[in-house]
Amino acid sequence: MRKVLIITGDGGESYEALYAVHRLREEGYEAVVAAPSKRRLHLVIHDFEPGWDTYIEKPGYGLSSDITIAEARAEDYDAILIMGGRAPEYLRNDKKLLSLTQDFARLGKWVFSICHGIQILAAANLLKGKRVTCYEHIRWEVETVGGTWCTAQSVRDGRMVTSQTWESHPEFYRELMACLAEPQ
Repeated sequence: MRKVLIITGDGGESYEALYAVHRLREEGYEAVVAAPSKRRLHLVIHDFEPGWDTYIEKPGYGLSSDITIAEARAEDYDAILIMGGRAPEYLRNDKKLLSLTQDFARLGKWVFSICHGIQILAAANLLKGKRVTCYEHIRWEVETVGGTWCTAQSVRDGRMVTSQTWESHPEFYRELMACLAEPQ
């Protein structure tokens, strides 16, 4: 069975993570969740409320990690999928995760990212010269490391596919599934 490594942690976006696991399983892939530790994660819901200048955060559904980030090896997976939410804010400081993400790119495997997940790709120095998208308020980080931010809901550049937010799921998962269906 083909496998996709899903990266998240406490503060990860609940809807993005659960949708990813369910959508991949629905298509017959093994979805393996990796986080800093192997346990039930505290995920959150980010939503937009009238009168707020930014999104709000509420507790979301939990999700258990299957393995730790330190245990994951790029060679064992077809792709890496990096979730958004607040988790990337601290995960981008995990040297093992940055190295792992670079390994996926170096091996020519698929690298998928949604919303704030782009912060890990930026910290791993994988965005220079790439056309990408993400939540509009982290556009600055993309451009600072040499990427080109696009307004599309989902953008493919080579073996990388990025997406703006959970609202982009239809466009993102159409592209993601098309990529995974390509010959290896």
